[in-house]
Amino acid sequence: MELRAVVQVRLGQVLSVPRSQAVLLALTAAAALLSLVDTPYPRLAPLQNLPTLAIAGGLWLSLRRWPMPTSALACACLFLWLHTLGGRYIYSFVPYEDWARALGLPSPAASLGLARNSWDRLVHLSFGLCWVHPISSWLARHRGLSPRLATYIAVEFVLAGSAVYEIFEWLLTVFMAGPDALAYNGQQGDPWDPQKDMALAGLGAVAAAVFLRLRVRFK
Repeated sequence: MELRAVVQVRLGQVLSVPRSQAVLLALTAAAALLSLVDTPYPRLAPLQNLPTLAIAGGLWLSLRRWPMPTSALACACLFLWLHTLGGRYIYSFVPYEDWARALGLPSPAASLGLARNSWDRLVHLSFGLCWVHPISSWLARHRGLSPRLATYIAVEFVLAGSAVYEIFEWLLTVFMAGPDALAYNGQQGDPWDPQKDMALAGLGAVAAAVFLRLRVRFK
């Protein structure tokens, strides 16, 4: 009985997160699973979206030990939702033009002068915009860093993370078959695609850092 009580208490501690945060993570995991239902690209979509389940699970387990503001978790989940939507269509074929037409909105490609499907550009930008707040919050709350230093390190983390991901994509491309590799990495014939993706992530991170610092200054 004592062992059972200990197990129940420990399990409750692990699973005990604020309800709003639990809902966000549950929706994120559900979206990753549903994105694989009747996907147009069943060979490649799981490579994109199954890791999202691991990330959502990792966030769930970490929140009990290292709580974070709901706003920070919402930023992380927003990035994962955008990624999940892109992963369903392996990024290169996200039909946002059709969505805009169905809603009676102007064509994004025509309005922004886009010569290619640019959902991957949006997600790389959102990586910077969405992850600076969670990382800086964690560093300030659980490592005792000043908000300014925590924000700086968060920007550096985004830059490093973006570079590591591009290297991972390259390595995966080396070991995958040619057509599948090109479809997975979403390069769409642009030899400067990795550099542009990293630049957008960096731009998003700097913009998020400026916003966070201004929010503190004028609070």
